[in-house]
Amino acid sequence: MKNKILIVDDDVNICELLRLYLEKEGYDTIIANDGNDAVKSAIKENPDLILLDIMLPSLDGWQVCREIRKTLETPIIMITAKGEVFDKILGLELGADDYVTKPFDTKEVVARVKAVLRRSNDKQKKQIEEVKYDNLRINLTNYELEVCGKQIDTPPKELELIYHLASNPNRVYTRDQLLDEVWGFDYYGDSRTVDVHVKRLREKLENISGEWSLKTVWGVGYKFEVK
Repeated sequence: MKNKILIVDDDVNICELLRLYLEKEGYDTIIANDGNDAVKSAIKENPDLILLDIMLPSLDGWQVCREIRKTLETPIIMITAKGEVFDKILGLELGADDYVTKPFDTKEVVARVKAVLRRSNDKQKKQIEEVKYDNLRINLTNYELEVCGKQIDTPPKELELIYHLASNPNRVYTRDQLLDEVWGFDYYGDSRTVDVHVKRLREKLENISGEWSLKTVWGVGYKFEVK
């Protein structure tokens, strides 16, 4: 699915130039020529990134940025003829992610778009704690265990344990390491607690895939083995 870029500038020539370069790079584009249209388009289209000029009719770029930030976390790159340090700082404080000053090199703008989108995608990946394997999805953000496309009711500690193991495939953990890293350093229970949780997980996960398995490493502990 293509990333969608909202271009906001009252100069139609600049909009067209940016549109041509961005679409050549494989992005979809939307254009708005004044502040009010920019806010409406951002809310309606929910773009992946906004290129935002400051000097706009109806609402200036700073006002647009404020309005958008009330509802969206969409990355914003400010594009303007204003190059003073104060303007850059204000734009960044209002929630802009980057700043380009006119006149600009279109290739540089495209490079900044790619960089900001990459940072945004990395941030989203970190926020969503999820691992996926064949017939298995473990989401720690929502505490969901999905097996063969069906959600399985799983106690929190079981889910945290399988997530921890699956996030570090083929790494062997001792029972004490798992108690420390999953249950916490302040846990004073018996290490057999790990064995009980692994046994319950095996009942849920056994024989659902030939590509991975929850393995016992005799005399050591456990690992999530990926073949």
